[in-house]
Amino acid sequence: MTISEKVAYLKGLAEGLGLDTEKSKEGKLISVMIGILEEIGLSLEDLEENTTALGEELDAVSDDLSDVEKVVYGGDDEDDEDEDSCDCCGGDEEEEDFFQVECPNCGEELTIDHDVLEAGTIECPACKSQFAIDFADECGCDDEDDHCGCGCHDHDED
Repeated sequence: MTISEKVAYLKGLAEGLGLDTEKSKEGKLISVMIGILEEIGLSLEDLEENTTALGEELDAVSDDLSDVEKVVYGGDDEDDEDEDSCDCCGGDEEEEDFFQVECPNCGEELTIDHDVLEAGTIECPACKSQFAIDFADECGCDDEDDHCGCGCHDHDED
């Protein structure tokens, strides 16, 4: 039962009781209160209808915005998360990440950052030997000419 139906029921009860709304103070009061309740009920129904219509319009706008985002950004948000990461080592190119590598000459564990990776060669502080970092095995590709698109061969150009 809606608010308007409940108010109509209340109005019917008041009329059924035979309240004198012209001469009785209590009858006048009840009559005015029922009139106010009718107006409130109608206002609430209008608000509910407007809210439903507004929600439907908002859903349509949201769907349209989603379509525009797909066109502008070129796909799902899940794909965008990994765009800035380095394909060879998984590091984020925008953040300062450090990596552990082992010197092939003396076995010393070295901690390097992404800038050293891009340089391509490392000098071991322990044995002073220089060596290149090869990530071709870590990307999982079989292509040594960088046709795979993984970017791991970019570090081996020196």
